[in-house]
Amino acid sequence: MNKPDSALPGKKLANQPRPMTGNEAIARGAWEAGVKVAAAYPGTPSTEILENIATYDPEDVVAQWSTNEKVSVDTAIGASLSGVRAMASMKHVGLNVASDSVMSVTYIGVHAGLVIVVCDDPGLHSSQNEQDTRVFARLSNIPVLEPADAQEALEFTRLAFDLSETFDTPVIVRATTRLSHTRSLVFMGPRKEAEPRSWVGDSQKTVMIPGYARIRHPQVVERIEKLTDHFSASPLNRWDRGDSGFGVITHGTCYPYVKEVAPEASVLKLAASYPLPEKLIREFAATVERVIVVEELEPVLEVEIRSFGVDVEGKEFFPRVGELSPELVREGLAKAGLIDPPPAAHDWEIEPLTRPPVLCAGCPHITCYMALRAIDALVPGDIGCYTLAAVEPLKSIDVTVCMGASIGNAIGMAKANTTDRPVVATIGDSTFLHSGIPPLIDAVYNNANIAVLILDNKITAMTGGQDHPGTGKTLRGEDTHQVEYEELCRSIGVKWVKTVDSYDTGEFFQALREATEFKSVSVLISNRPCVLDPVKIKGPALVVKAANCTACQACMNLGCPAITWIDELFEDSHKVEINPVSCIGCTLCAQICPTDCIQPLPLPAAE
Repeated sequence: MNKPDSALPGKKLANQPRPMTGNEAIARGAWEAGVKVAAAYPGTPSTEILENIATYDPEDVVAQWSTNEKVSVDTAIGASLSGVRAMASMKHVGLNVASDSVMSVTYIGVHAGLVIVVCDDPGLHSSQNEQDTRVFARLSNIPVLEPADAQEALEFTRLAFDLSETFDTPVIVRATTRLSHTRSLVFMGPRKEAEPRSWVGDSQKTVMIPGYARIRHPQVVERIEKLTDHFSASPLNRWDRGDSGFGVITHGTCYPYVKEVAPEASVLKLAASYPLPEKLIREFAATVERVIVVEELEPVLEVEIRSFGVDVEGKEFFPRVGELSPELVREGLAKAGLIDPPPAAHDWEIEPLTRPPVLCAGCPHITCYMALRAIDALVPGDIGCYTLAAVEPLKSIDVTVCMGASIGNAIGMAKANTTDRPVVATIGDSTFLHSGIPPLIDAVYNNANIAVLILDNKITAMTGGQDHPGTGKTLRGEDTHQVEYEELCRSIGVKWVKTVDSYDTGEFFQALREATEFKSVSVLISNRPCVLDPVKIKGPALVVKAANCTACQACMNLGCPAITWIDELFEDSHKVEINPVSCIGCTLCAQICPTDCIQPLPLPAAE
């Protein structure tokens, strides 16, 4: 993806206002700060940060996808210690994967600026939990900056590198889905080239053996105390002086909600959620009669401020789960008796439409889950597109814990020996490389009687189609080594390995039966590219010959969104039709149709 100079967003855009998402702004801020190495594993809502960094000149910044979040953080740490500014980005659950390295680099500190961008997901728009990174910050003793909009996302990211170097600490820039994916006008600046710093060999600082770590820990505590004083005097905080009757302490995207709902209130917007500026908070609280904390998710600010001896209120008025909104903030302040309640809502009874998410038309995973359901397998699954088989009509997933957990779950299920059902772990190609290889080694080592189904669609699909080590392409579109799954599995001792085209339903069903009959670890690889890549669409659309359709509904069991009922009946059941616009010609429906009434759509005659 090497771009011509005219296509690179660099110096030509400096000082020009431009609408940006929060993720675009974070990427811009890192570039302006002189970041030299940036790494990430894709995960919504953080994915676009690295994708945008990759649009900048490769001579300015190395941008690369990592196999998982820990590798991305380790890469950034290595670059920082080698003297160049570095950044890693991830979603909130990715921080769990990287946490081992993050907890240690807190002690080590940095050489050049080290920034970790973490995007939380209040409201669970695309995640398995609502983890609050602010809690992790206290655990790890890492300062956290909280931008409220895209402009601050740029500025705070840029300043985070300076803060990192000044206090010898990694810095977390925390975004949320609302900030990452909403757009606002941003004023940009030029790139500040940071001169590489020469390597400083100091093993007592960089080698975390117990004896050295004991020395570093008190220094970490002292650093937090210095940061507390720094943030108390920081101009990044915002104090809007208003009504002395009550004041609101808030941060991040909650700030504009408060300003919209209570424009006359005194508001203290904190730039950092950890460590808190104790002195500034005390000064603010002394100017108002009541102090209300408005924050999403956990009462992190509220509990911490109360530990200062400051009387504050918060979660008794606002929810502890889900994303805040102006409406919820208004309801909360009204419940506290501080503003007028919102107008009464209409009492209309509107039944919401139930529309469960489905796999794309022609998705290569459809066959896999039909087959798993047919053999009545016990299926621990993985996150991503694969979770869409948790509901009808493909319902075949029994457990989903987190990325990479399915194989380990399968080992436990097999060892428990409480079921006669075959145990089949499903895992995607990117996820397998992310965290599926160690549990597969464990399965071989402990001789677990399980089958592993690697759903190889040649892409990181649900986050938008990013490359990974199994695609043979880098983030910038350059050719690289492509992992061969069969070779990898055999190299760690798997005796039964087979690759099958999942569009061949007969061969796939037979291969799955063989895999589950093998009395040890078996690996079946479903090999068919994701349908969202337009160059890989299979062929002409299909059409149903309505006269021959017996309304058996076999094709409906695919869960394909291109297949729908029609009004015409056969023995009181609806016949079906195929939307030619949605259909990609995968032929799965034709293969399972018992009456052979699904055929390719006739091509228009040549003129």
